[in-house]
Amino acid sequence: MSKSFCFCGIVGLLTLGTMIAAQEKLVTKPTIASELDSQLGALESDFVSLAEAMPENQYSYAPTTGEFKGVRTFAQEVKHVAFANHLFFSAIVGEKAEAGPGREGPQSIRTKAEILRYLRESFALGHRAIGTITPDNAVTIVENAPVPRFKTRLAMATHACAHAYDHYGQLVEYLRANGIVPPASGTQSTASRP
Repeated sequence: MSKSFCFCGIVGLLTLGTMIAAQEKLVTKPTIASELDSQLGALESDFVSLAEAMPENQYSYAPTTGEFKGVRTFAQEVKHVAFANHLFFSAIVGEKAEAGPGREGPQSIRTKAEILRYLRESFALGHRAIGTITPDNAVTIVENAPVPRFKTRLAMATHACAHAYDHYGQLVEYLRANGIVPPASGTQSTASRP
């Protein structure tokens, strides 16, 4: 009797272990929000690490030769992306973004630490906003959309990511012009690059 009790106990534990392992392997079905949030997370990682990599004394850098004359400084570019993130993601959640006189956000934000805080806050707002996007509201028109051609939550969220990556590409050149390899470029192995 004790042998069969022991055997049943072992079989039960093995079955339980298999069931637990199977449940852990269940994959959650992706949603619009989870896919957008994944993209925003990758963007945030790339953009914030790039902004951190530029030394504070180079935040005023802007290329000045050729067709670059009059472009934004590194600091203005980072602030512009943070401002645009605030603009789009605030609209998604029905809030009003804090604006400045231009498209670089509040003028009171000046130091590298302040700019990085503003940038991180914009991504936190982005994650919160994207978390509210559902199949039912993704393509409904948002009142007072900040850019008329992007009127839905889905359009604003995807454009916010595309817009930030456009500026990311520009800032990669700013870093390289200052002899700095962008963190996202330096961490990839040659085999994993497209």
